[in-house]
Amino acid sequence: MFSKILIANRGEIACRVAATCRRLGVRSVAVYSEADATAAHVAACDEALPIGPAEAAHSYLDAARILRAARDCGAEAIHPGYGFLSENADFARACAEAGVAFIGPPPAAIDAMGLKAESKRLMHAAGVPLVPGYHDAAQDDALLAAEAARIGWPVLIKASAGGGGKGMRAVHAADDFAAALASCRREAAAAFGNDAVLIEKLVANPRHIEIQVFADAHGRAVALFERDCSLQRRHQKVVEEAPAPGLTPAQRAALRDAAVAAAQAVGYVGAGTVEFIAEGDGAGGIRGFYFMEMNTRLQVEHPVTEMITGLDLVEWQLRVASGEPLPDAPAAPRGHAVEVRLYAENPRNGFLPATGVLSRFALPGHVAFCVGGAAQPAALRVDSGVREGDRISPYYDPMIAKLIAWGPDRAQALARLRAALRDTRVAGVECNTEFLGRLLAEPEFAAARMDTGLIGRAQDRLLAPALPLTSAALAASCALLEREQAAADSDPWSRRDAWSNGRLPPRRLRWALAGDEVEVALTRGDGDWLLALGDGAPQPLRWHAADSGADELQLRITHGDAALRAHVAGDAAGGCTVFADGAQGVVRLHLGDVHGAAGGAAQARLSAPMPGRVAALLVAAGDTVKSGQPLLVLEAMKMEHTLHAADDGVIDAVLVAVGEQIGEGAALLRMRETEATETAP
Repeated sequence: MFSKILIANRGEIACRVAATCRRLGVRSVAVYSEADATAAHVAACDEALPIGPAEAAHSYLDAARILRAARDCGAEAIHPGYGFLSENADFARACAEAGVAFIGPPPAAIDAMGLKAESKRLMHAAGVPLVPGYHDAAQDDALLAAEAARIGWPVLIKASAGGGGKGMRAVHAADDFAAALASCRREAAAAFGNDAVLIEKLVANPRHIEIQVFADAHGRAVALFERDCSLQRRHQKVVEEAPAPGLTPAQRAALRDAAVAAAQAVGYVGAGTVEFIAEGDGAGGIRGFYFMEMNTRLQVEHPVTEMITGLDLVEWQLRVASGEPLPDAPAAPRGHAVEVRLYAENPRNGFLPATGVLSRFALPGHVAFCVGGAAQPAALRVDSGVREGDRISPYYDPMIAKLIAWGPDRAQALARLRAALRDTRVAGVECNTEFLGRLLAEPEFAAARMDTGLIGRAQDRLLAPALPLTSAALAASCALLEREQAAADSDPWSRRDAWSNGRLPPRRLRWALAGDEVEVALTRGDGDWLLALGDGAPQPLRWHAADSGADELQLRITHGDAALRAHVAGDAAGGCTVFADGAQGVVRLHLGDVHGAAGGAAQARLSAPMPGRVAALLVAAGDTVKSGQPLLVLEAMKMEHTLHAADDGVIDAVLVAVGEQIGEGAALLRMRETEATETAP
């Protein structure tokens, strides 16, 4: 076993690896960019070394800096985590040349599985079933279009060197192929430095099922059961669970056998995941499965496998990399585990990534990692790489945390995870917590009748506003009054409780939530407050408040016959986040009238919804555009985001250039709206 390792990553995976090192008595060394000097993973390790600027290309992706840090601290091995350099064969070779162990597979295995086209050829030779497609090296656009037509629409374009949903587009008609191919190439080149693609038939009712494999340097390989990762958005996993529901014993065995054959075909060593696309039968089962790719690293969703096996997969990685043989694998899984990913993103605004400071980050109780061999796993686990007060920056993936629940069966695991999401409170940045809670309760998923298109089909239900404006206004009003009362207790001249020797007119507040507004009228009665919502009659208002820390109040409210429990985080006078029964919303107090834009043919300015880099301009000055037409492509947090016209109009000016790095709110285009014209039938 190693005595000191360097963790060449950041965020929750660096914290995760450090936790196992601490348990085993192995010293861990963190590396950090300028943006991460005070990050959680730096505090989690025994030592920490700076490696450069915030941009990943000049820090976490700079192999020379990483190796120099390993040499300077005397590390015997490097754990790459996932992402960054974890599947970089040249980096693995450089580690060997520097005399530092790479905690991952041999470079030849990374090469073989890193290029999707090459891996398909190897799997065909090994007898692993493949989806019909084009996997050859020739990359002429016309040839690719012809191959797509030969395969038959719809098809899936995939980055040959890719993963994580980047550089992947579904194309349903020939007219859309060229634009999708160009977008894939740009995204693949930016993410992987390689714009080669492959094309595959788009499988009907697809389920994403993967097998966790492990192999040692002594020729032994095992499969640690399967995971279902079918709930996806833009080909990125949102919910993962193990074992996969609805499979027959014969199908599970066939999947495991195919995964082990795939690993052995490339001389694999270490942790890996063999991913399959399965054709769903519409009733929760599958008809068949096909090899997609192999991820030559530990996966983000590895905790669900740890929960059902009682194993610490990071410990297995360390032992295998130090030359030890694989320990015995469990004969059968225990119970069921489900994982969700909390992201700083706005689901109701196209899931755009969000940046900012985590002013509130309250999670349920958790364990840091699974203890191998435990008789029963903890009911809940949280893996996170950020803390309250940390900043979510535009430089890296916007994941906040992973919540993983275990139960003796699937229903119990889902119930525990839904309860945990109700108790999770994130303020300061937009978060997908509420979206995840609804997704877990979606009838198709609850009944295990899901496929990769479920989120798209259920999007209207999943994204509908959940927190009633009236509840938000009640909670925000009580929080405001409570804080004013607290200020008055220390300064009587600050009292605003409407005391008078005569009756004063009602105090009026106007609260806004997600574009809607409601007026609240507050009147001091005989020792109590009366509150009227909108045009409603005044009703007695009472509340009990407890300080939950970090400028958060826990409130029990009665308003007439209605009762409400809520948490309110932030300054209610300027804006606050209200959490109630698994729903949340940012509520703001309007102190004056809000006026709309002047009528007529207005000039609009398209602004950047987030920091990023301009990847493509799709219009030029003078162009006439229609509502919904794509205008430009912005690359942010490792993904492309296409911005569209809100109305018909004419482009007056393009204010940015391709490749330009811009900040949130930066002006991108000026557009003059045109009057709508009627078209004859």
